[in-house]
Amino acid sequence: MGSARASRRRYSIGIAMDWLFFVFAGLAAIWLAYLSLTETFDLGWWGLLFALVFWGLLAYLVLPRLHSILTTIYVPDYFIGRARTSDGLLGDPVNLALMGTGEQITQALEQAGWTKADPITAASAWRIATSTVRRQSYREAPVSPLLLFGRQQDFAYQQEVDGNPAQRHHVRFWECPEGWLLPGGHRVDWLAAGTFDTAVGLSLFTFQVTHRIDANTDIERDYIVETVVDADPRVVVDVIKGFSSGYHARNGGGDTIHTDGDLPIIDVRALPLREEDAPVREGTPR
Repeated sequence: MGSARASRRRYSIGIAMDWLFFVFAGLAAIWLAYLSLTETFDLGWWGLLFALVFWGLLAYLVLPRLHSILTTIYVPDYFIGRARTSDGLLGDPVNLALMGTGEQITQALEQAGWTKADPITAASAWRIATSTVRRQSYREAPVSPLLLFGRQQDFAYQQEVDGNPAQRHHVRFWECPEGWLLPGGHRVDWLAAGTFDTAVGLSLFTFQVTHRIDANTDIERDYIVETVVDADPRVVVDVIKGFSSGYHARNGGGDTIHTDGDLPIIDVRALPLREEDAPVREGTPR
C-alpha cells in the first residue's frame, strides 16, 4: 500500500516537472519574440530585418510551442478520424482506408499516374521553395509531416497540376498497428488522408508558409479512388457509409474543410507483387 502511494507520488512529481519546463519554454519563446519586436522600432531600416526575425520566431517557435502546450490539454490522444500536425493541431481528415501491402499500394498508385513525394530535407525544402517562386515543375515535391498513431506518414504520393508545384493532388499513408481496428470493428491495413493543394500561403494558426487546401476533401478522396480503380480493374472498393458524421471544420493550417463522413476502403490485395518488390528466397538468384 505504501509503495503504491509512493509510486503515485513520484509519478505526480514527474508530471509536474514536465509541465513546468514545458510551460517555461513556451513563455521564454514568447519573451524572445517580444524583445525582437520591440527592438525593431529603434533600428530604422535594420528594423525590417528584425521584423523578419520576429516573424520567424513567432511562426516557427512561439506559436508552435503554444499550440503544443494547449493541444496536449484538450486534443484527444486517440483516433478520431483526423491526422495531427507536429504542433498537435488537428490536421487533415483521414478519408481513405486500404487493404494490402505497402508495395501493392505503391504499385496501384504508380500505375495510376501518381508520383512518390520526396522526404523533407534541407535540399528538398529549398527546391520546393524556389520551384514555387519560379513556377517550375517539381513532381516529387515533399509534403509536410502529419501524425497518426503518434508518428509521421510512412510515405506520400502526389500529382502535380500543370507543372505548378503550388497546386497538386496529394495523399499521405500510415500503416495501422498490428491488431488495430477501426471504430465499429473493421480491420484495415492502412489509413490515408488525401487533399488538394490550391495555392501557397500562410497558416492561419502559426503564420508559417504552407500549402492551402481545397475545402471539399470528399472531391479529392473520390478522385484518388477513381484514378486507382480506373488504372487496374483488380482493385476493388467498399465504402463505409457514415463512418463519421459529416462536419465542417478547419485543418492545422486554418483552411476550411468539410466532408460527408464516408470512408472508402481500397482493396489492392489482388495485385501481384512486382519482381523488384517480391521477397527473395535464400539461395534464389534474382
